[in-house]
Amino acid sequence: MARTIGIDLGTTNCCMSVFEAGHPVVIPNAEGRHTTPSVVAFTADGQTLVGEAAKHQAAANPKGTIRSIKRSMGTDLVLEIGENRLRPEDVSSLILKKLRADAQAWLGDEVGSAVITVPAYFTDDQRQATRRAGELAGLNVLRIINEPTAAALSFGLQKSVDQTLLVYDLGGGTFDVSILEMTGGVLRVVSTAGNNRLGGDDFDRVVAGWIAARFQEQTGRSLDGDPAAEQRVLEAAEAAKIELSDAEQTVIRLPYLATGESGPLHFEAALTRTEFEKMTAHLVHATIELLQDALTAAGMEPYGFDALLLVGGSTRMPAVRAAVKRYISAPVAQGVDPDECVAVGACIQGGILSGDVAGMLLLDVLPMSLGLETVGGGFETIVPRNTALPVSRSRTFTTAVNFQPGVDLKIYQGESPVAANNRFLGKYTFTGIRRAFSGAPRIEVTFYVDVNGILNVTAHDLGSQKELNLTVDCTQPSKAGEDGRPAEGTAQAPSREQVEALLAQAQAQLDRLDPVRDYGRRAALEAAVAKTKKALHGKDLNAALFFGDVLRHELARPDEPTPKPEKPRRSLHLPWKK
Repeated sequence: MARTIGIDLGTTNCCMSVFEAGHPVVIPNAEGRHTTPSVVAFTADGQTLVGEAAKHQAAANPKGTIRSIKRSMGTDLVLEIGENRLRPEDVSSLILKKLRADAQAWLGDEVGSAVITVPAYFTDDQRQATRRAGELAGLNVLRIINEPTAAALSFGLQKSVDQTLLVYDLGGGTFDVSILEMTGGVLRVVSTAGNNRLGGDDFDRVVAGWIAARFQEQTGRSLDGDPAAEQRVLEAAEAAKIELSDAEQTVIRLPYLATGESGPLHFEAALTRTEFEKMTAHLVHATIELLQDALTAAGMEPYGFDALLLVGGSTRMPAVRAAVKRYISAPVAQGVDPDECVAVGACIQGGILSGDVAGMLLLDVLPMSLGLETVGGGFETIVPRNTALPVSRSRTFTTAVNFQPGVDLKIYQGESPVAANNRFLGKYTFTGIRRAFSGAPRIEVTFYVDVNGILNVTAHDLGSQKELNLTVDCTQPSKAGEDGRPAEGTAQAPSREQVEALLAQAQAQLDRLDPVRDYGRRAALEAAVAKTKKALHGKDLNAALFFGDVLRHELARPDEPTPKPEKPRRSLHLPWKK
């Protein structure tokens, strides 16, 4: 019978696990290691390399090497390398194919199914893309589960007592924090928060920027436009970051980094842990802000936890561990390998589904609110964030124009009251509505979110009884719609223009806030604006995109700290374009 494995499909590295003799076991890859680099390369002689082989040749073949593809999952990105045209899920499927082949070789048996983990803050389209990648690799994807939840499952299997856990998961490309309660073998997620563009890669880029700046100071030579040199610098930055987790100082040496008028140019400089921590302090601070967000959503204080789980290789950095331990009063869980526990948890979930693991049940939550755009560009939440899954919620809408023949269902995910500020998931047209004056038709829209966090939508005209059923699938490329937004099934990667639009929104909001009454709110927004502008002016688009996410998070916060009472159900207008 075909086996089921658990897969941690990471931004930087992947790991896999399987149940053997009633216990989870980490599966080594063909190279004998427990983790596989998430790197794919296409060579000049037509070879496709995955894992260690791809990583080792990256400096010599930077244009043919793909790294950190996880950050682009669910977008309409198309990579063109030679004759290859690849979407992010195509690249991820190549990684999953290697993992599957390595697992089959080690097990001596067929691998047919998998439980695959994703960041807790992955959107619906990113989850769909991950499922599609698994299917392209020949896997039956039994479940998509959140990485912090998987880590908690791994820890929970060791502990039979009731407890409250906080999982701080800082991986290579994403960050999540989740609060969970375990009672009587039931693991329930209380709240979650995160940023899909914050991880160890960002620490590497900060150091890489420092190296490039120092090199230019020393030699007068810029490394811009030199892909091979930039790749070597990035690799050296990652190595320095890792070394500074154990040492107080490291020496970065890059011989023959470039060529000048007088011949080869070399780089050598010492970097202390203190300097490294100072230049990356804003990244650590951003994770603590999101940790606070998760606590607020759960209605909890930073104390009262039974255990703190530090997950992801980036949590090995001393500054990260110190910042979390300063803020959260809880013992750090022992016996949890930050690189392997997520894959182990995925394997345990597979065991729960197959019946191999008894006495455990997982109840996860929706990471971000789901809803529809209404007339005027507003966002009506149908399923709020941190709602337990699976869930079904309905709202009744009506028409805005007399004899309106149909409505546009524009689906978004996020927390802003303005639809355009949230993640666009798709647009679907529901036609054939009974002709009537505006406000007369009643259209019931139901959102059903399954245990994988994937959305299914039903629209039901209560007058004509016509019904539309669909699954929001944003994994297929399509052209932009007439209104300039992506057409159905398309998600766009962040751009400089979007960051500049966020800055304009932030400035407008600052103009409305009272300098005295809203002092704290203004200070947070002003700090986010200043950092975003600095990154843009410095032409560091990656940093600008990161601070843009921070800025988006600030803009989505309510102006008043006290929650508003829940509004009674009512009919709302849906937009329609003639």
